[in-house]
Amino acid sequence: MVVGVGGVPVGREPSAKGRARRTSRRDLLLGLFGSAAVAVALTPLVAASRSLRAAEPPADVVFDETYRGRHIRGIQTAATSAGRTLGDGQWHVTVDGRPLQLMRRADGTWLSMVDHYRSYATPLEAARAAVDELGPGQRLRDTGEEHMGGDHGVHA
Repeated sequence: MVVGVGGVPVGREPSAKGRARRTSRRDLLLGLFGSAAVAVALTPLVAASRSLRAAEPPADVVFDETYRGRHIRGIQTAATSAGRTLGDGQWHVTVDGRPLQLMRRADGTWLSMVDHYRSYATPLEAARAAVDELGPGQRLRDTGEEHMGGDHGVHA
């Protein structure tokens, strides 16, 4: 009698074909039941984490601050075309929850409708300058209409 590796006589080893079939069925069932149990256990955790994320501010908020008692918030949205991002995108800036109209100049600087005689390097600087121009008790207009002349987007 010839003894092979592992002390099992040659010719008496279980066939690899039979062993693989039994093992794979067992492994398949254990894997299915195990993954189902993990999914059932993790579902409440995933649902709780998503509800926490909904309370957070959007990821594209670039600045959110209080400046001279006014709440300034700036959100940059990507400009897309055919699924591709183009340039820097659009800015939505608010002062105390009211929209501040910003315009980008050809040289890359920014100006606002409140102070449209000076340019600023960033939208945040333009929003701060608009707050500086607003007097006590004045606030931005809440309408989306264009207003020419007069109060320059300021409402008493």
